[in-house]
Amino acid sequence: MVRPHVLLVTFPAQGHINPLLTFAKTLVRNGIEVTFSTSLYAQRRIAKAAGDINPLLTFAAFSDGYDDGCKQSDDHNRYMAVIRNSSSNSIRDTVLASAEQGRPVTCLVYSLLLPWAAAVARELQIPSALLWIQPTTVLDIYYYYFNGYGEEINNSSDDPSWTIQLPGLPLLAKRDLPSFVLPPSSDHKVFALSTCKEHLEMLDAETKPKVLVNTFDALQADALKAIEDYELIGIGPLIPSAFLDGKDPSDKDVGGDLFNKSEDYLQWLNSMPESSVIYVSFGTLLRLPKVQMEEIAKGLLECGRPFLWVIRVNENSEEEKDDNKPSRLEELEKLGNIVPWCSQLEVLTHPSLGCFVTHCGWNSTLECIACGVPVVAFPQWADQGTNAKLIQDVWRTGLRVNPREDGIVESYEIKRCIETIMGDGEKSGELRENAWKWKNSAREAMQEDGSSTKNLKVFVEELVDYC
Repeated sequence: MVRPHVLLVTFPAQGHINPLLTFAKTLVRNGIEVTFSTSLYAQRRIAKAAGDINPLLTFAAFSDGYDDGCKQSDDHNRYMAVIRNSSSNSIRDTVLASAEQGRPVTCLVYSLLLPWAAAVARELQIPSALLWIQPTTVLDIYYYYFNGYGEEINNSSDDPSWTIQLPGLPLLAKRDLPSFVLPPSSDHKVFALSTCKEHLEMLDAETKPKVLVNTFDALQADALKAIEDYELIGIGPLIPSAFLDGKDPSDKDVGGDLFNKSEDYLQWLNSMPESSVIYVSFGTLLRLPKVQMEEIAKGLLECGRPFLWVIRVNENSEEEKDDNKPSRLEELEKLGNIVPWCSQLEVLTHPSLGCFVTHCGWNSTLECIACGVPVVAFPQWADQGTNAKLIQDVWRTGLRVNPREDGIVESYEIKRCIETIMGDGEKSGELRENAWKWKNSAREAMQEDGSSTKNLKVFVEELVDYC
């Protein structure tokens, strides 16, 4: 019998690569052959970081026109046009070549920002599935925006007291919605929203399309059932096995880091008391304004607690390396440790960690849930405001910062949230208890009889039946 063969296609950003590569390894552990397709630049970094690769996992890179890496200043519209053409051609070539080799592609799974992958799959008459790497709630919001609620959101969301009740979702204020559905519109927002619309149009062209979601049933039960026309399937958290279900203790790293991590932070963490360290990281894409960096620095100094702060540097710009550092560097380095990059899961599972100040990207949010870490929610854009809403008001595992009118969060507000979580008060105990509860729930979902494992088994069985 022919072995099932899944082609995974992902946008070449860290937040996309991590869940897709973890999903690839999960499929491989289930005996599924996987071809992983992303940009040439990203694949080179993955190959360097991943070490020994399972023979069932192969790679098929495409050029996005920036084989030495894309910079923030590069033309965004040109980049997306090139990646559309290149990834489409790569998908087509990979599927045809695999068929000629006697290992036909059974299913194409594609990530956010690549809706055209579904069109290629349809052209080649193979089934496809979207792997949604944001919370189910955000997919639901986009769906409702394009199905009857867009006008109300556009016309009313400037009112600070305005809220909206979407079916199956919690009551949402303006700041709880994905930033791309909110005015004013920029070229970046228009592109992101039109891409989401294209995703939905691709799904709507199918009957009961499958959407694999990086979440688990207990975490988003109502949201997973909100769209009757789609089959939303929770298969997460997509986190290396050693940090979650323990099925593969050697699986301690995604193996897809696009950045070089520091070497000394674990030794530093080992020297810190239990639950004492504040971890601060805003992911791979965000560049906070200088004034916000200074407020964070001031807040950390006012707390007086040890911290590990990830400050990303632009590897292509010496000038930005200096400009991105806070001014009170000497004082900060006496109290904490500033690094350009680290293994986030190593930090989140370290006994010295007390809380995480995060931008609330979905990967970081899920990792906090799976590791039982309380959160200072510091959202900036995209899905992060929705994630912060869920963290504070639905799961109750953290506190959301309140920015001033220009969007800057001041030091006293940062200190307030950190001290509430790190202190000995009733609120701290409540947040930690909830974080522990959701940690156990995430792990249960990934056990042999857990919801995500069962959902994945059904998906795998359908692949086998298709063969």
